[in-house]
Amino acid sequence: MSEINQIPPIAETTHDLLTETIRAGAKEIIRLAVEAELEEYLKQFRDLKTDDGKAAVVRNGHLPEREVQTGIGPVTVRVPKIRSKTGAPVSFQSVLVPPYVRKSKSLEAAIPWLYLKGISTGEMNDALEALLGPGASGLSSSTISRLKTEWGKEYDVWRKASLEDREWAYIWVDGIYSGLRKEDDKLCALVVIGVDGQGRKHFLAIEDGVRESKQSWKEVLLELKHRGMNAPKLAVGDGALGFWAALEEEFPKTKAQRCWMHKTGNVLNCLPKSAQQKAKDKIHQIWMAETKDEADKAFDLFIDTYEAKYPKAAICLQKDRDELLNFYDFPAEHWQSIRTTNPIESAFGTIRHRTKRSKGCLDRDGMLHMIFKLGMCAEKNWNRIRGYKTIEKVIREVKFKDGEEIKQAA
Repeated sequence: MSEINQIPPIAETTHDLLTETIRAGAKEIIRLAVEAELEEYLKQFRDLKTDDGKAAVVRNGHLPEREVQTGIGPVTVRVPKIRSKTGAPVSFQSVLVPPYVRKSKSLEAAIPWLYLKGISTGEMNDALEALLGPGASGLSSSTISRLKTEWGKEYDVWRKASLEDREWAYIWVDGIYSGLRKEDDKLCALVVIGVDGQGRKHFLAIEDGVRESKQSWKEVLLELKHRGMNAPKLAVGDGALGFWAALEEEFPKTKAQRCWMHKTGNVLNCLPKSAQQKAKDKIHQIWMAETKDEADKAFDLFIDTYEAKYPKAAICLQKDRDELLNFYDFPAEHWQSIRTTNPIESAFGTIRHRTKRSKGCLDRDGMLHMIFKLGMCAEKNWNRIRGYKTIEKVIREVKFKDGEEIKQAA
């Protein structure tokens, strides 16, 4: 990536009227571009209405103002927010000013974001120059091609790196679909994130495969074992994955934790809209209970309430009962992290949407390389999980009940 280092540094900003005028213009250009992104994003919700016929998804102010680096120095931007009047989870993330680029001191994160957006190599130069200033003009099409080759080499080295120098306590797994197609199937990246003994999260695997396929996940797990990964104490994921059958074969001692976010959505899909809010509240009472006994009581109440009238909803919840409540056997400080697949969802939320718009710009390898580069940029900003000091106890298999350590009798 020597070409990036050849880009001239941005000159120190002088506080004169001309500079301030140019900066104000840049701020307005970015604002208009982000507003255009938002309007395009809101189009998918324009047919959704509330009971009184008003728009169900609306603007909801802005995120806190922050700075992005441009060709004439830092410029403050405000990214708008949206909300759903029905309570459904919705969010808007700007691709022009994505969260993972805001702290970048180089083009390392900006280039894959722009490429993923669907800009061809021929248009990349103009896009970077408009956003980052004339200093980006050294990025020719051939330079971009070389960078893509470098990303591929980095990915190949990374996916073979040894994992045996650390012990892994938890893993999260999910399948990230893209808009790319291979024959009749969408390409899917099988993603594994792990937590080490210091409570730090790391990407462990980003491989293509079939989300529901046991064989695809078995290949991922076998590769992780070959690289030296120990059997994690808990694996967190969606119940629809083929991962669980593969996990039982390759790491039979690893406990399974079904993602409450996915399960809630699956259960609510079995209910009419009129019943969904009350059902959601009852589900919330289960996984937010302070003890497993209280969770079991709330679980029984949900089944008793909906089994007769909505048996599919009751069955959907009941079938994964044990796997939904395994988190009670781990430190309470970790519950926020291990009840759902949010670590993966938050890292890949934007990628899920934007790969759909990358037709013609990414092939199978390109998709994996882009996801890898974006993932590495995101990983740099991750904090250690809450309660990381108790991770070592989990690895040493100290017993917990209802989130509290079971003290051994003297």
